[in-house]
Amino acid sequence: MSGNRADDALTTLLQPFADGLLDWPDAQGGVLFLRAREGASVNEVQRAAWCCEQEFKPAFDALQRAGFATTALDDLDPARRFAVVLLLPPRQREEARALLAQAVARCAPNGRVVACMRNDEGARTGEDDLRRIAGEVHSLSKRKCRVFWTAPLQAPADAALAQQWRELDAPRPILDGRFTSRPGIFAWDRVDAASALLASRLPASLSGHAADLGAGYGYLSTELLARCPQIGAIDLYEAQARALAMARLNLQAARVPVNFFWHDVATGLPRRYDVIVSNPPFHAQGREDRPDIGRRFIFVAAQSLHPDGCFWMVANRHLPYEQVLADSFAEARTVAQAHGFKVIKARRPRQAP
Repeated sequence: MSGNRADDALTTLLQPFADGLLDWPDAQGGVLFLRAREGASVNEVQRAAWCCEQEFKPAFDALQRAGFATTALDDLDPARRFAVVLLLPPRQREEARALLAQAVARCAPNGRVVACMRNDEGARTGEDDLRRIAGEVHSLSKRKCRVFWTAPLQAPADAALAQQWRELDAPRPILDGRFTSRPGIFAWDRVDAASALLASRLPASLSGHAADLGAGYGYLSTELLARCPQIGAIDLYEAQARALAMARLNLQAARVPVNFFWHDVATGLPRRYDVIVSNPPFHAQGREDRPDIGRRFIFVAAQSLHPDGCFWMVANRHLPYEQVLADSFAEARTVAQAHGFKVIKARRPRQAP
């Protein structure tokens, strides 16, 4: 454990088991871990009983490297139930409620749902929400986090509300039907102002095979194709599976070949491009700024461009990207600043040996 915020929540999630307040089930009963993260201190026998769901590619890859069985929730047998369902709820309220309802639905008779959130990310609200659909809930606080768990469950305490909540993060039309999106995606119900600024500055002369790094639900890729008629193909890279699924829907009628990659951009790209656009994320799965992610996106973009290719990106004005841009490109300049954002064009990538 590294002692960071994410690990605090994970460690606290398991505290009732460490303290003897709850018992691990046997392999037959099984453990389902929704939005799992690597770092759980469990022995090999316990680990064999775990089924881990995670839609964020870096976390998914880390779980696999650690030897956990990983899955997408939609790939699980709908009839399968688990003696313990662990959950690290996300910050977005509708998505969190949908996952709490899913956890209750996946719980076997006499099983328990155990969830944990940071106090400053809605822990008390999450506990209250679980109580509303599951009934009696116990909790403890530690490391500025709150872990809360149900009594042995037979059925939801409010089955109608639980079913209603399971639909809260369903895909839906947004922006007068122009796009399909769902809660839990960055800027899920609107056009992100930074991406809109970048799109407005893309020159019509851009051409060739393009890539969108951190593509979200597909807004920037859609704008690139609309504004730049000489773009002949585009690849979308996105680490969040639910966002990529929406991008597939939103670009299904694209005028050019489109490829979709559930991929951690930080690990590099499989080919080179003529054009790369990006609104890099600067958070991972917590609130703290992570400018290292954006710096890595810039480096990977430089290594993934043809020598005469160009990189267009947008970022919050305060984020410190100038040095990595200078290290990665022979030319980089700010072409626009507005609303606290900066649009940067970079050319002549410095290729690694």
